[in-house]
Amino acid sequence: MLKIYLYVYLNRIQSSRRLEKETQRNVELMWLVERLTPDFKTIADFRRDNGNAIQQVCKRFVLICRELNMFTDAIVAIDGTKFKAVNNIAKNYSRGLIKTCIETTEKDIANYLMELDRADRQSRTEDAEKLKGKLAKLQARLVSEKTIQQELETLPDKQISYTDPDSRRMALKHKGVLVGYNIQAAVDTKHHLILAHYVTNNPSDRHQLVPMS
Repeated sequence: MLKIYLYVYLNRIQSSRRLEKETQRNVELMWLVERLTPDFKTIADFRRDNGNAIQQVCKRFVLICRELNMFTDAIVAIDGTKFKAVNNIAKNYSRGLIKTCIETTEKDIANYLMELDRADRQSRTEDAEKLKGKLAKLQARLVSEKTIQQELETLPDKQISYTDPDSRRMALKHKGVLVGYNIQAAVDTKHHLILAHYVTNNPSDRHQLVPMS
């Protein structure tokens, strides 16, 4: 199970269900785990139940490298990279984003009310019924968005992710954004082995250098 765990993170496979299929079709993975085919729930439970043990494996690896004198140089490189979370970007909200969503929904409701009034004046009964259905959905969406807005005001960083609560919206270096984590790592410059690492949901690398050092 540990081999599977390491393999999927090297190859950025996040879904347990997809990983279950990979153990049955991916020749490389089949060889690695000697044709074992755990189901997605077993894989997910392993990750959930063994977080501390997996961290200890990482620490032990570093100790073994020290025993083999692989960290003799005093030069390390420190950098950060963004890892995508399970949380879809549509399930992440900030104060500014939810304000825009509410304004858009209110504008759509106003437009549908005008259309509904026009349909009533022209006695278009069928059109009026369709508009009422769409209007009801928009009004329900507005209630939901205002609930999210109230919830955001209670949070320190005014941001919320509903699938993966610890993940945060982060800008990528070149373009676009993702909802995920900022992984900080210190790497030995001679053998390119990771000496230390930690995960933060702070999107900026600016304040990570000192604690990482």
